[in-house]
Amino acid sequence: MFRLKLHWQILIAIVLAAIAGHLVGQDSGFLGVAFYDVFDFVGTLFINALKMLIVPLIASSIIVGVAGIGSSGDLGRLGGKTLLFYAITTLSAILVGLVLVNTVQPGLVNGEPAQDLLALSADADTVAAKVGEKGAGDVVEIFLRMVPPNIIEAAANGEMLGLIFFSILFGFFMTRLGHETADPLFRFWDAVFHVMMRMTEWVMLFAPIGVFGLVARTVAKTGFDAAAPLIVFALTVLGALLFHAAVTLPAMLRIVAKVSPLALYRAISPALLTAFSTASSSATLPITIDCVEKKAGVPNRISSFVLPLGATVNMNGTALYECVAAMFIAQAYGLELSFGVQFSIVVIALVTSIGVAGIPSASLVAIAIILSAVGLPVEAIGVLFVFDRVLDMARTSINVLGDACCAVIVARLEGEEGILTGEPAEEAVRS
Repeated sequence: MFRLKLHWQILIAIVLAAIAGHLVGQDSGFLGVAFYDVFDFVGTLFINALKMLIVPLIASSIIVGVAGIGSSGDLGRLGGKTLLFYAITTLSAILVGLVLVNTVQPGLVNGEPAQDLLALSADADTVAAKVGEKGAGDVVEIFLRMVPPNIIEAAANGEMLGLIFFSILFGFFMTRLGHETADPLFRFWDAVFHVMMRMTEWVMLFAPIGVFGLVARTVAKTGFDAAAPLIVFALTVLGALLFHAAVTLPAMLRIVAKVSPLALYRAISPALLTAFSTASSSATLPITIDCVEKKAGVPNRISSFVLPLGATVNMNGTALYECVAAMFIAQAYGLELSFGVQFSIVVIALVTSIGVAGIPSASLVAIAIILSAVGLPVEAIGVLFVFDRVLDMARTSINVLGDACCAVIVARLEGEEGILTGEPAEEAVRS
């Protein structure tokens, strides 16, 4: 029986949802039930089902991955390559955004600041005085989230950075135990991981329905209209994200991994479409792991370490967006930011993107940190809500793409063959 592939089902669902959301709006209904509420229910149910998988999937995949790597003495080397790649790609994304926002200057309309058009109430002179006093030193405490006092509470609150750090330590010290103690632990966590992947496959059977609800809800609520400067701002962000996805990351795949970027994009298309529709890199993690292993051919020992870590610390699109948003607000106030202040924005965007939760609109919190750190009014963040959902969907897709690129590059640097050949990776049997 003919059956459409998952990514085509999701793509069709997105198109139909955009049409349906636009036609029914937020107030239309049937028998007293608003269509918007139905869309909201379906989309929320799907998101909740994916989020339900996150904590056990992250914990089991990292513990199993680190235990397998650590036992062979490769953890330091693999971790170093992963973190170095994440730092390079995130910094390059920020710089792409910084260059484009300085070139386009979306915060100016006909050469004049868009403060009045955007109804920004703070006095520009007061804001300018505050900007000169701020730097990047106010965000150091974000690293405290890496070592939570209560790992159960951290997991319950969605603080994935702490859960990842704990899981890495747990997996590493498993390798320092004797076989009679470590082997039962490994078999337990390996079994949990495989159960979670089976559950993920089941949940993804309902992905087209869930995506339809999410997209239709968004279109019904926000529509397609917005003010001119916000349209230019949104196009600037999308242009920078597109450049990063079409130039920066493919160049790294070609030069370092020596693989075809188009082959990778085809392999992970279900994950990219899921990331676009859910705007959550954490919720997309199960699909990303499945695509990278089964379609790109990256071994589980690499993907189980690189991808969960990337879902929290590798936020290419988010960091780019944070930088462009802060610069846009500064331009709207008519501020000429010095090199030092712009450098501070780059550093803070890099740091805060590490700790941003992989859930929809979480980067707005990081933007608030950046604005307050460099002296811009946090209240100005309200103007970003008009297009935030659409931009959140786009930047989340870039986040997931960056994670997948890293997994492929690290696998190739580790000497793995058969990457992006269309065959799933063959895993060595762990004992």
